[in-house]
Amino acid sequence: MSKSAAETPEATKQAGTVAIVASRYNSKYTDALVKSASETLAALAPDLEVEVTRVPGAFEIPVLVEAVACKDVQPLAILALGVIIRGSTAHADLIAQSITQSLQKTGVSHLIPVIHEVLLVENTEQAEARSIGDELNRGREAAEAAVAMIDVMADVL
Repeated sequence: MSKSAAETPEATKQAGTVAIVASRYNSKYTDALVKSASETLAALAPDLEVEVTRVPGAFEIPVLVEAVACKDVQPLAILALGVIIRGSTAHADLIAQSITQSLQKTGVSHLIPVIHEVLLVENTEQAEARSIGDELNRGREAAEAAVAMIDVMADVL
């Protein structure tokens, strides 16, 4: 896994909505991801409205992402945020694989950037480093990727 993020994109002048769909499970980490993503979006995309919806757990994220993508007025991007901490069984891997496939399918079928930051980590230390820390903050990175993709999609569509 990379330990460095892509360059921070330039601020965008695009107007519209960005949806954040986040798990409530492992709330210490998911709350931090949502906060960081929201702050970054406010800084890089001040004309975008951010709508945050919480779901019980990571497995529920894809169904809501699909529902948001099916709205009459689609958001310009959807951020999927959650934290899965691997246990002693294969359950976490199965959940993570299912989420990844579902999110990719939604993004491709609706031609909307779905930014996947449902993290599968080994332990709470990794969860903290990727959600609360500054260096590897995946909430910030998700927002930066969304802003970059919003501009790319505006140029293509």
